[in-house]
Amino acid sequence: MGSIRNWWALLSLILLLVGAGLVLLPLAVVLATSFSPPGAVAGTTSGWTLQNYQDAWAKGRFLLAFANSALVALAVTAFQIVTSALAGYALARLRFRGRKAILLIILATLVIPFQMLVIPIFLVLKWGHLINTYAALILPTAVNGFGIFLMTQYFQTIPVELEEAAAIDGANRLQILGQVMLPLARPALVTLFLFTFIGEWNDLFKPLVFTTRPELRTVQLALAEFQEQFTNSWALMMAAVVIATLPIVVLFLLGQRQFIRGIATTGIKN
Repeated sequence: MGSIRNWWALLSLILLLVGAGLVLLPLAVVLATSFSPPGAVAGTTSGWTLQNYQDAWAKGRFLLAFANSALVALAVTAFQIVTSALAGYALARLRFRGRKAILLIILATLVIPFQMLVIPIFLVLKWGHLINTYAALILPTAVNGFGIFLMTQYFQTIPVELEEAAAIDGANRLQILGQVMLPLARPALVTLFLFTFIGEWNDLFKPLVFTTRPELRTVQLALAEFQEQFTNSWALMMAAVVIATLPIVVLFLLGQRQFIRGIATTGIKN
């Protein structure tokens, strides 16, 4: 019996390694190509150079795009953390009529693609004279149903006795939320931060539809324009892809422990 378990564990390990290799192979090709000198065969190891990264950074004008993407992603993330924490706490702890109906409506918004809402959002932004501004990139996604649901579920895993003890000490609802609940909900907050920041950093749709000013170019828009200009230089294109992807990879690696904990401990409760 023990031998069968050992063989099964070995087979599982081999399958996992093969799966990981298949997932990482395209990334390895991208990295190898980005270091290849001009005219070299993609993926070869002879004569690797960093010149592609220098040229891609200069020709793609990524500095302003990085600043814009960072500003938009951080602003949207801050808005979503605040709105999700407030709404999630109210839905998790306050008892009022229609609470479950509101939660179901919030969940229903998750199945509506953003592209279906682009026309009414565009009209609202135009009415408010917000087209070609940072507000056009921030406000449409300042509130998200996933974040509210995530925080609601995590708050329900925190013992009510902790809030009762804080209330006995004279804390009000906002103090309980800020000083008791949010510190305990750190894994969920990190998870929401990573989901939101990465989603905003990778977003091409909003900058493409709601802005036309060059000074509002984001990383993904700059990358799309770069690919149109240098379709014949695979080494430059792959270097630009690595430049655009590196910040979110580093961010995920820094927060992966809290991210995994937030996903693992966020259960579904009624």
